[in-house]
Amino acid sequence: MNLKIILDELVQRGHEVTVLRPSTSIFLDPKKASGLIYETFPTTSNNDEVEKFVTQWVNMWTYDVPKDTCLRYYPSLNIMFGYFSDLWLKLCREAVSNKQLMTKLKESKFDVVLSDAVGPCGELIAELLELPFVYSLRFGNGYGIEKYSGGQLFPPSYVPIILSGLSGQMTFMERVENMICLLYFDFLYESFPAKDWDPFFSEILGRPTTMVDTMKKAEMWLIRSYWDLEFPRPSLPNIEFVGGLHCKPAKPLPKEMEEFALSSGEHGVVVFSLGSMMRNITQERANTIASALAQIPQKVLWRFEGMKPDTLGPNTRVFKWLPQNDLLGHPKTKAFVTHGGANGIYESIHHGIPMVGIPLFAEQHDNIAHMVAKGAAVSVDFHTMSSADLLNALKAVINNPSYKENVMWLSTIHHDQPMKPLDRAVFWIEFVMRHKGAKHLRPLAHNLTWYQYHSLDVIGFLLACLVAIAFLAIKCCLFVYRFLIKMGKNKKD
Repeated sequence: MNLKIILDELVQRGHEVTVLRPSTSIFLDPKKASGLIYETFPTTSNNDEVEKFVTQWVNMWTYDVPKDTCLRYYPSLNIMFGYFSDLWLKLCREAVSNKQLMTKLKESKFDVVLSDAVGPCGELIAELLELPFVYSLRFGNGYGIEKYSGGQLFPPSYVPIILSGLSGQMTFMERVENMICLLYFDFLYESFPAKDWDPFFSEILGRPTTMVDTMKKAEMWLIRSYWDLEFPRPSLPNIEFVGGLHCKPAKPLPKEMEEFALSSGEHGVVVFSLGSMMRNITQERANTIASALAQIPQKVLWRFEGMKPDTLGPNTRVFKWLPQNDLLGHPKTKAFVTHGGANGIYESIHHGIPMVGIPLFAEQHDNIAHMVAKGAAVSVDFHTMSSADLLNALKAVINNPSYKENVMWLSTIHHDQPMKPLDRAVFWIEFVMRHKGAKHLRPLAHNLTWYQYHSLDVIGFLLACLVAIAFLAIKCCLFVYRFLIKMGKNKKD
């Protein structure tokens, strides 16, 4: 879904863009009018199976994976990503084993491959077609993809590991927890490709290789984040931060919503959305939320699917879909209640709207933790919150001017860039196309083994030299000592 923003812009700039999709794709519909060319390959799965998998995957991460510490991620998160890996490997095998498809792609003479690094296969197809490839990525679990395949650095002493839920200046115990998270995700990332993906890549390419080694060949990494959301950390020349590339000016609201917003008077409106993937909220949770919303003077537009809550107040209207960006850009909007997805966070920053965060899964806890640390949000726990907790959070972000001031500061940072994020993303894709790659920007660390990267061979050599010098020095001293003793004895004689 995030890639489509870039693809549509490439089409607008005159490029011919082909989207390779499985027949079970539930996010991109070829029947909808667009300038994209769709190449659909058959799969043995069906849409219902994929839809069911996505729903179960979200529910598992939301309800079954403990969030209090990385130590408790095991084994739930490993099992969950095992399911993800199995499905993705099946789809990838069906693509690259389709000889007719691969022949057609090769004959099409493409210039570049663009894919999301979270779902392996784009780099394998690029390797088979002998094409340069560019990654778009929000994050890899614990930054494993970025670290091992992209060569990026994440010093755990001051960089909170993503999915740790930590942020900002860490205390000693938080740094201990951060190190534990780093080690856990290192183990997860090392075990993820070794069992199935490395043999698969070797089989398809016809030579011994690994998934990580293939991913290292990416020319550019377009990271869908920026320093308004993140905390500073080391970067590399082939890394570009393009967070908020989907943000755009607000359009007029539908008539019904516009009239409802204007009827709020001086109190304004609150926008409430837990995202497109959260569809099974319990009636108890819905009533808790509705009860809190009923107690604020603002009008509320709530994206909600399900049975209408019994405690729904007259100030609240529920909709199956909301024009979120347009609502956040409306002058009457006072606050945004969000699950903390990166897209919603960036739209909120773009328009300068303070947030109440109710994180559910993935990096949403980290996103909200970062916004809390920057003074632009208040966080409440989805599983334990009472109506009073949500009500107090709403009152805080609406009535305390510091939240608005802080998010406006972040909005100023977001807008004050030499190029818009989407323009920057497209520029680097076109750069790779023009120059058949960007190898001059790739770190030479990719050419080193792990022990060379950490200079263990150099350290070993220097230690050996020190030991040899020390040994020779001691030998010389002993020789001189014995010589002097012998000379002393000779003089006595």
